Amino acid sequence: MGRSRGGLTTKIHALVDARGLPIMLKLTEGQAHDGRSAEDMLGTVRAGTILLADRAYDSNALRERLADLGAWGNIRAMPQRLDPPPFSKRLYRERNLVERFFNKLKQFRAVATRYDKRDDNYLASVKLASLRIWLRFNESVA
Repeated sequence: MGRSRGGLTTKIHALVDARGLPIMLKLTEGQAHDGRSAEDMLGTVRAGTILLADRAYDSNALRERLADLGAWGNIRAMPQRLDPPPFSKRLYRERNLVERFFNKLKQFRAVATRYDKRDDNYLASVKLASLRIWLRFNESVA
């Protein structure tokens, strides 16, 4: 997908629920800015939702879009921002669910090593691995 001096680069963007299970997945080029890719992932965000995101997604456009949807973005502000918006460190701790999801996703070798060269095949591998994570979470122990 994307190219750098090291070869092919790809970023996986994930929207997860409160249990850390993936709702939406998207691939972008490695050199693409994260904030621009978040716009089309907000289709599942409803009114009253709190979106937790890291600094890369900090933009006024994203915050305005969330406000239009009736949601609130608890996004850590970039350090150079002169007037940072409200931010809750206590809520931000819950963002580790996203990091845990990515750690589970990297347990699948085809995803971690980017075995597939075509982006559509790679996205299919990521979705299959995510499905296995869903099934593992909902597995009955009885």
